[in-house]
Amino acid sequence: MIEVAPSLQRNWDARAAGNFSFGGAGAGALILAALEHALGGPYRLPAAAGLALIATGLFCVWLEIGRPLRAANVLRQPQLSWMSRESLAAPLLFATGIAALWFGGGALAWVTAFLAAVFLYCQARMLRAAKGIPAWRNPLIVPLIASSGLCEGLGLWLALAAIAGVPAPRWMAGLLAALALARALAWRAYRAKLEGDGAPAASFAALRSIKAPMSLIGAWATILLSLIGFAAPLTWATWIAALAGLCALGTGWLLKFTLITRAAYNQGFALARLPVRGAGSPGPAFKPGWH
Repeated sequence: MIEVAPSLQRNWDARAAGNFSFGGAGAGALILAALEHALGGPYRLPAAAGLALIATGLFCVWLEIGRPLRAANVLRQPQLSWMSRESLAAPLLFATGIAALWFGGGALAWVTAFLAAVFLYCQARMLRAAKGIPAWRNPLIVPLIASSGLCEGLGLWLALAAIAGVPAPRWMAGLLAALALARALAWRAYRAKLEGDGAPAASFAALRSIKAPMSLIGAWATILLSLIGFAAPLTWATWIAALAGLCALGTGWLLKFTLITRAAYNQGFALARLPVRGAGSPGPAFKPGWH
């Protein structure tokens, strides 16, 4: 029954995963940059990094298109496609983001943060809309992608702050611990829902392969290092928080790469009743390759 077993989708590869990884982290960075700016922190560095990451993610998508000059066709059906909505949100996001950078933040920072949230939500709903792939159509993938984007964005900013010599406020380390916990809970709920609904065995195998790093590095190490960074002397706090940020960022990208390229098996074919030759009762339902 190899012909009817679930198969791994080939339409989206590592380049598509790059859009979700870079774009999600960039959107999270823009949202948190507005929050930090409102509390008196710098805006231009995290916002510029966020915009650059989103641009990199969209460039990855452009590389994936078979006919790049026809990329504008993605804008044709915003009433039906979350990809179209993401593509429509992107130019508005860049316009307000560049203006916010020029003027140093202000109200434009919040407009940019709102559009970044829209962009991140569109990414999450894009996966949710793929009904033929059980690992994506799980409704709890939306909070998982959203919480991971915020976690990655803050992790990125903490790492950049250490490299640039900009002292990050202590509350940011505490916020990273909270976001890492939220992502860990979303990840656990997502897997529990998938177990209940069922999915191809190969999808579960791919997700199990990252269970340890998501738990040990993405959750425990990130939370522990964040709390240490929150309480440590300022000399050490910046670099400890940066290490926590890299843990959050790296595991978030690992999660998205796995979801897009390794766990994305279609549902295959199934028989509600197994037919029999000649007289007799039909056999039980048959669903090859499923857990």
